[in-house]
Amino acid sequence: MSRATEADARYRELLLEPVRVCANYRPAFGTARGEEEITLDGFRRLFDADPLYSWLGLNSPLMYAAHKAAGGMTSIYRQIGIGCERLVRGVIQDSLSLDDTQVRWGYDSLRSDGRQQRLTLDARIDSDHLGDPQAVERLKAWLKRSSEYVNQHRDTRGAVFEVRQGYKSADSKRQNADLRFGLAAYDEAYLPVILVISTQVSSVVIERYRQNKLLVLTGNLTKDDTRSTYAFFETVIGYSLTKFFERNAPLIREQVTYILERLLSPA
Repeated sequence: MSRATEADARYRELLLEPVRVCANYRPAFGTARGEEEITLDGFRRLFDADPLYSWLGLNSPLMYAAHKAAGGMTSIYRQIGIGCERLVRGVIQDSLSLDDTQVRWGYDSLRSDGRQQRLTLDARIDSDHLGDPQAVERLKAWLKRSSEYVNQHRDTRGAVFEVRQGYKSADSKRQNADLRFGLAAYDEAYLPVILVISTQVSSVVIERYRQNKLLVLTGNLTKDDTRSTYAFFETVIGYSLTKFFERNAPLIREQVTYILERLLSPA
């Protein structure tokens, strides 16, 4: 097996391993036992015992399948996000020869109850950690372009990344946490980056982030590495994430299709 093929297999596993757990997803139905998952047989017993649901015919396997699919879709998006985070960190680490400590970064934040908590970001690239002079030059040139794009005129030694598969939520709590991450990153001379793998983003949220001097990369296929995740990987990391997905799409689709079929089945 060639090194490229071995790398593809490893990156596929980083992406798909978290997603496979969705195939066995079972809804909980808010029972008194908390978050315990319920099988089809358990669902039938639960809904058969409810006069209203029984009268309405909601004790049908089709209803169970609907619950399973609805909750499973949320789980799939969440697990894809975890897979994308692992994939991005793995590619950055391998391509730039970084160790586990170098690729990670975190900061201390004050909780609402007054206690300190340590928050860890998904990836970091620090120019001081790069052994390849060409990689240092690529990073510095990109940092200059990106800082000009977000209108932030201060020296930065690298970038820290929060990775998302998509960002359609407009949740204010998450937004405020991201903005605090941005301030913490700049305090340590890092460019804060929200790196989205898909094009599924809230334009309102993204604009707010850019106004607050966070760089936002999304999964568009333009050549602008201050806006496109894939262009960033091509020009800065020196790895084509686009070609990885194109090469591996048939194998990835096969496994995702299997998971979706399991979720859409009442069994």
